Amino acid sequence: MQTNPTHTSLVAVGDSFTEGMSDLLPDGTYRGWADVLAGRMAARSPGFRYANLAVRGKLIQQIVDEQVDVAAAMRPDVITLVGGLNDTLRPKCDMVRVRDLLTEAVERLAPACERLVLMRSPGRQGPVLDRFRPRMEELFDCVVELAAKHDAVVVDLYGAPSLGDPRLWDVDRLHLTAEGHRRVAAAVWETLGYPPEGAGDAEWRTPMPVTPPPGWGARRVADVRFARQHLFPWIGRRLTGRSSGDGRAPKHTELLPYPGAQG
Repeated sequence: MQTNPTHTSLVAVGDSFTEGMSDLLPDGTYRGWADVLAGRMAARSPGFRYANLAVRGKLIQQIVDEQVDVAAAMRPDVITLVGGLNDTLRPKCDMVRVRDLLTEAVERLAPACERLVLMRSPGRQGPVLDRFRPRMEELFDCVVELAAKHDAVVVDLYGAPSLGDPRLWDVDRLHLTAEGHRRVAAAVWETLGYPPEGAGDAEWRTPMPVTPPPGWGARRVADVRFARQHLFPWIGRRLTGRSSGDGRAPKHTELLPYPGAQG
């Protein structure tokens, strides 16, 4: 791994995790770990350029069809690829096909950049993760195998128990909070070989401070709100074949100077 690198461009590929949900900004848009990472890289590299092609709800086939060739054509210094988890959460999932498509994506992206970044994504502690854990771990095994074969790096977020803490996850129980995204950005920063810039960089693996758990009543209220606002609509989209990303364009479609980057 390069130590103290100076990358001049970054393209992010994936789904809602990379789009930045649920790191909500005051204007109603999402920031997320990729934007945070790009801002930090831009502060070290004059003229730094960034694109984020990720769109919520995308399956690995859609990522391959809609994002991979676009990212490869940009030929940036760094490409991040996170995909396949939406597939593993579907009632029916062909893991052989998911692995084949992820392999195809890596084979196209690895030659198009100096450093390809893959991830073992974080998972919230709870019964949902336990139900889908075998599929997720099969996906992550594939990620590790592909990284070794194509000289990519793997950010092991799944192996960091701190990121499974429910307090780092939004009320939808599927997406990280702003603090969760900040920790992911710090993890990628470290994996790329950049030196720590503060105490926050070193603590992304550190568990959250212990606090008294919420009472039974508060947990039941949270469960009802989660079911009404998130679980039932999610089930409805699965039953009707719809996605939260249908008709939605990526937020940064072109490889352009990052706002605030030095010229």
